[in-house]
Amino acid sequence: MTAGGGVEPRGGTGSRGRGSATGDSAVGDSTVGTRSAAAGGLLVVGDVITDVVARHRGPLAAGTDTAASIRTVAGGAGANVACWAAHRGAADVRLLGCVGADAAAWHERELVAQGVRPQLVVDPLAPTGTVICMVDGGASAERTFLTDSGAALRLGPADWSDALLDGVARLHLSGYLLFSEPSRDLVGVALKAARARGVPVSLDPASAGFLAELGAERFLSLVEGVDVLLPSRDEACLLTGLADGAEAAAELSRRVPLVVAKQGHQGALVARSGKVRARVPAVPATARDTTGAGDAFTGAFLAALLAGAGPRDAAAEGCRAGARAVERVGGRPPGPG
Repeated sequence: MTAGGGVEPRGGTGSRGRGSATGDSAVGDSTVGTRSAAAGGLLVVGDVITDVVARHRGPLAAGTDTAASIRTVAGGAGANVACWAAHRGAADVRLLGCVGADAAAWHERELVAQGVRPQLVVDPLAPTGTVICMVDGGASAERTFLTDSGAALRLGPADWSDALLDGVARLHLSGYLLFSEPSRDLVGVALKAARARGVPVSLDPASAGFLAELGAERFLSLVEGVDVLLPSRDEACLLTGLADGAEAAAELSRRVPLVVAKQGHQGALVARSGKVRARVPAVPATARDTTGAGDAFTGAFLAALLAGAGPRDAAAEGCRAGARAVERVGGRPPGPG
């Protein structure tokens, strides 16, 4: 691996391959909530996905054609978070992910163009993950995903090195990693390494559907030791069995030191020690595609923490980024220029 990041093939027998080619006192800030940008960079470990976004109006016509506007764009929750963090000012953002040989070079170029240093493992046995994003072209711009994770969840402990944390002030893990055995094991290894170095760890549960299959208690046991949890309202409710979003966020904060629960058009909640400490309003936006809005929130939130903001102010930055994200097609921020 070189400092520049990049891609490197993984051996077909599963050998390791990793890349080189190119104070918010009301919320109770602590080392979980604040850290100077000078302290280091952000390492994101997560999924790199090819998104096929199909925007259609009205219901799908079963058994025949439905007119749609279709685009292929770079995506993946982990990759999107990294790109939004860089876009919102984080100076040193790195991404560890796994792709297939079919799209490795394209994804590397897309990440570099967004200011992210990619460390991409290329798996010869699986194609790059692909998601079909069906987006209702109406006012809600609600989306439904068809997901083929492909190589994205084939990261494993052999793809990890503690040296990845050199110069890193924060580690962020995509919750998608918990939905397959190799990457689930990687989460445990990365968490242990980060805690040994005193690096705070954040995690976004990522998918209410996959989370339901995994089970709430199993998920919570797997994320023990995480410093910041960033669930959506649905994910928080699923994890606690509570119907109220605020109550769910408060309850989760008994298990995780800081919970920042995304509430969509209702903004975000910041909870600590069993109580909601701040309610952050949403930023008005005209939605075209809600894909990646939560990733934008998370990336901007983490960039703000790295710059020294407290959780409330960082959540406000997240809401601003989320608003910008829903006005765009796809889950990434606009490129430079």
